Amino acid sequence: MSENGKKKMPIMKKIMIAMAGGILVGSLCLWFRETLVANGNEEVWKWINRILFQDISAEKGFYSLGLLYIIQQLFMRGLQLAIVPLVLSSLSLAMCSMADPKRLGKIAGKTILNFVAFYCVGAFLSVCFSFFVKSMGWFNVNLPAASTSGVATIEAYNPLTTIVAAVPSNIVEVLGSNNSIIAVVVIAAVLGIAMNALGEKASTMKKLMEDLSSIIQIYMDFLINKISPVAIFCMLARTFAIYGIEYVKPTFTYMVATIIMSLVLVVTIYPIGIFLTTRLNPFKFAKKIFKVGMFAAATQSSAATLPLNTKTCVEELGCSKDISSFVLPTGMTINMNGTTAMHIVSIMFIATAAGITLTPAQMITAAFLSICVAMGTPSIPVAGTTLIFVIMSGLGLTSELCMVGYALILAISYLPGMAVITLNVVGDAATNVIVCYKEHELDLDIYNS
Repeated sequence: MSENGKKKMPIMKKIMIAMAGGILVGSLCLWFRETLVANGNEEVWKWINRILFQDISAEKGFYSLGLLYIIQQLFMRGLQLAIVPLVLSSLSLAMCSMADPKRLGKIAGKTILNFVAFYCVGAFLSVCFSFFVKSMGWFNVNLPAASTSGVATIEAYNPLTTIVAAVPSNIVEVLGSNNSIIAVVVIAAVLGIAMNALGEKASTMKKLMEDLSSIIQIYMDFLINKISPVAIFCMLARTFAIYGIEYVKPTFTYMVATIIMSLVLVVTIYPIGIFLTTRLNPFKFAKKIFKVGMFAAATQSSAATLPLNTKTCVEELGCSKDISSFVLPTGMTINMNGTTAMHIVSIMFIATAAGITLTPAQMITAAFLSICVAMGTPSIPVAGTTLIFVIMSGLGLTSELCMVGYALILAISYLPGMAVITLNVVGDAATNVIVCYKEHELDLDIYNS
C-alpha cells in the first residue's frame, strides 16, 4: 500500500501495459513512416527519427537527440552493470553455504547434466522444425540488395576454446568485463569453496560478499520497479519504428518461426522434463513460472530476471534457497537453450534464402557448434545473434547473399529475442526444480499449493 492508502500497481501489470503500449506506438510509427515515405515526405520522418529513435553513437547520429535510444541504452547498461557482481556474490555465497564438498559436486553434476540434456533435446526439435518450415517453402524469400560493410561479425574460432577460456589467466581483466561471464562463474565457485574450507578465517570476505549481494539486490529492485516499465516501452516502440517494411517483409517468416519454436519448446520440454524426472504435476510449474517468462521477455535480461526467478522458485515452487543460489546464477551464464534454438532456425533461414541446401549432417554440425558457443555467450546486447556468424563460418555460409540474410537477422533481433530469453530463464527454473527434487530439498507442499 502507498502512503495515501491506494494499492500500488504490481510491477508485472506495469510491464504488461508498457509492452502493449510500446508495440502499439511502434506499430503506429511504422505505419506513419511508410505513409510519409510513400507520399514523398521522407524528410519529415528523418527529423522524427533524429529526435526520437536515432542511434546517437552512430556516425550519422551526431546531429540527433535519439531520446528513446538514450533511455533504452541507460537501462540496458544499468542491467549490465550488475551482472558481474551479481554472479560473483550470489554464486560464491551459495558455494560457501554448502558444507559438504561431495554434495556440492553432486549438485553441480546434476545441474550441468540437466542443462546439457535440455540443450540436446531443444536442438534436435529445432532442427526438425527448421526442416519442416523449409519443406513448406516458407524460407524461400527474395533478399533485398543491402550493404553489409557495417555488419557486426566475430572471427571464426573453435567453439571448444570456451572450455579453456572458462579458467581465466587474469582475474582483474575478467571481473572488469561482461564478455567472460563463464570465467566469473569459475572464480565465484573457487572463492566460495575456499571460503567454505577456511570457515571463520574467511568471515570478513564472506561478510563482504553478503554486503555486496544486498547492495546489488537494492539496486536491481530500483532498476526493475522504477525504471523498467518506461525503458521497455521505449525499447519496443523504437524497435517497431526503425525496422521499416524493407526489413520486416523478408524476415517475417523467420521472426514468426523463431518465436513459435521458442514458445513451443517452453511449454513442452520443460514441463515434460519435470514430469519424467520427478512425476510432479507439470501444470503447477507452468502456472507459477509464467510471470518469470513474461518478465524475461519484457526486459530481455537474464540478470534482471534472476531475483524474480529466485523468489518464485523458493517461495512458490518450494526449491531450496541454497541450491537455487547455485543453479540459477549458473544457468544464467551457461544455459542458453533458447539461443541454440534461434541459431538453428537462423542458419536454415539464411542458407535457404541464399539458395543453399543444407543436409541433416550439416544441421547436426550447426547444432553442436551452437551449443558450444551458446554456453560462452557474453552477457551483452545481441551477443547471441552476433554469434550466428561463427556457425555460418563453420558451415562455409559466407557468400554475399548469406551476409545479407545475416544482416537482416541482426536488424530485427529484438522481437525473436523476447521468446529466446524466455526459453533460457524457464529452463533455469525447471532444472532447479529437478535438482532440488533429486536432492530431497523440494518442499512438495509449497510446490503443490
